[in-house]
Amino acid sequence: MNQATNQLQALKQYTTVVADTGDFKQLGTYLPQDATTNPSLILKAVQKPDYAPLLKDAVAQFRGRPLDEIMDRLLVRFGCEILSIIPGRVSTEVDARLSFDASATVARAERLIELYQAQGIHTDRVLIKVASTWEGIQAAQQLERKGIRTNLTLLFSFCQAVACAQAKVQLISPFVGRIYDWYKKSAGAAWVELERAGANDPGVQSVTQIYNYYKRFGIATEVMGASFRNVGQITALAGCDLLTISPELLATLAATQAPLEQALNATQAQALDLQHVSFDEGSFRLALNEDAMATEKLAEGIRAFCVDVVKLEQLLLAA
Repeated sequence: MNQATNQLQALKQYTTVVADTGDFKQLGTYLPQDATTNPSLILKAVQKPDYAPLLKDAVAQFRGRPLDEIMDRLLVRFGCEILSIIPGRVSTEVDARLSFDASATVARAERLIELYQAQGIHTDRVLIKVASTWEGIQAAQQLERKGIRTNLTLLFSFCQAVACAQAKVQLISPFVGRIYDWYKKSAGAAWVELERAGANDPGVQSVTQIYNYYKRFGIATEVMGASFRNVGQITALAGCDLLTISPELLATLAATQAPLEQALNATQAQALDLQHVSFDEGSFRLALNEDAMATEKLAEGIRAFCVDVVKLEQLLLAA
């Protein structure tokens, strides 16, 4: 194995590094395998002078079409630009307002794939992002059966991960930073940062539990840790299948010379004494409801994405 000169290079020896951004002009700097986007990241990008023309072009080319179609064409335009730079896959998100409508999610995902195919992009290079609601997971199961690969996002709990595995989705994105945020806020003055860092970080612990469970039971679904607040959360998950990281944290890793060791190990996970579990709709909803953090963060995440979708629509209407 080549000697790594910084933590980003070292991380790439254990984990597939993914860039979490709509700002595709930064991608060449860090050479990620894949890239992920979401409504908030696209909204942020189109407000920059470098990317505003993409929005104007989409509106000019498809003026008069339904607003949701123009939106999807804009998302695919960003995805195609990203795919021209990276060797792997891009994740494109279905409208968050459809998070509780399985059939509408399937229809929107199919259209996104058709738009990519019209641009000559093979379906293997696209992951359709869907929120990890019960309805979203069922939609993803239908899409996977049709050969459309999915990335289940806004995942905060073990029950969501198990349900995704049962649905045989391609990839899940368990969030780290937002779990950390919830526990830190909940603890208030009692929170001691040093005691809850690295492997003791509640977000890191959640992803580690999911990773170990998947590897123990030979689940093929890929685990991609997401939503990081600091480099320590990333290095504590070195060895996870994939990690999707903001350009800011990629830059920090690239500028850090400290050693980085593998933290998660599939072989070790296979030897763990874990219980196999399964969920139907009722037990899933109960388990999610019992987890206050996951319930609150899932709802909050969907609301935030819905707000940004509406803002993006307003920019399209004004263009």
